[in-house]
Amino acid sequence: MASIKKRGPNQWQARVRRKGWPLQIKTFDSKADAQAWARQMESEMDRGVWISRSEAENTTLEEALDRYDQEYIPRLAHPGREHSRVKQIKQYPLAARMLASIRTTDINEYIKSRKKAVGAKTINLELALLSRLFNVAAADWGMESLRNPVERATKPKTPRGRERRLEAREEEKLLETCSANLRAIILFALETAMRREEIASLRWEEVDFKQRVVYLSETKNGESRCVPLSPKAIEVLQGMLPENVTSIYGSVFNRNSDSISKAFSRACKRAKIEDFRFHDLRHEATSRLFENTDLDVMEIRSITGHKSMQMLARYSHLRTHRLADRLAGKSRGA
Repeated sequence: MASIKKRGPNQWQARVRRKGWPLQIKTFDSKADAQAWARQMESEMDRGVWISRSEAENTTLEEALDRYDQEYIPRLAHPGREHSRVKQIKQYPLAARMLASIRTTDINEYIKSRKKAVGAKTINLELALLSRLFNVAAADWGMESLRNPVERATKPKTPRGRERRLEAREEEKLLETCSANLRAIILFALETAMRREEIASLRWEEVDFKQRVVYLSETKNGESRCVPLSPKAIEVLQGMLPENVTSIYGSVFNRNSDSISKAFSRACKRAKIEDFRFHDLRHEATSRLFENTDLDVMEIRSITGHKSMQMLARYSHLRTHRLADRLAGKSRGA
């Protein structure tokens, strides 16, 4: 049976006793909350579905974030970004709350406060981290009763991706201002649609000239993939080969990702090209695959490594004229 007792001027203690079940005690600020909690406990025990909430009710989000940071994040392909997100979340009042007390309304309040400082993409990445944390706590940390409050939160709408393309003569002007090394990187990016980090981490051991592919063991999506090499991409790689070496190992371009970005920004400034980032080369390369080839969307996706077909949907308009030709009876590739 449940008993509700007043403790002090503003607190109510609920006790739930059921034969075969451990005694449950919890204190609330109102009698109504105590009674509601007691009814829920009794109902779950009667139905045989009760699960202890003690650990979730005695673990703060900050403590859970620290544990997640130590045990789970190091397994990821790019843990640095997740470490930074953990530090950011811990700065907010939500981190002081017990896991079991966090509701969807609390997550929505967190979203509102974050909107004052960052964009929708950053917020959604933080929400994804929190959602994984709650799932890991429930599945791996013995907090089976814990519900994921992020799942039903109203997530901010991510703005449409950048549409910046290389305009007439911009590519030529950009390449004229680059060092030989950066020029090779830019040309390779335009031929392969590879991400900055993928290019920076590319090693000679991953290049297969015979099969005309590079094998990426780690990507942003955490999945490996093979990228086919066009004749121009092979020419770029051959130009990077050291002389008089029978077997080659190590980095292909000998630059880290930050170095690439800084050098690229300086080159754009010298070429007087405004509002153009290195990642825009990936958009440009993907656009050219749609405009200049007859590869189908699945084939293009296997090259670019986009996680979903939806991400490639915004490129479909680049091929509308080809569809009109097909409707007129022209065969693919003709």
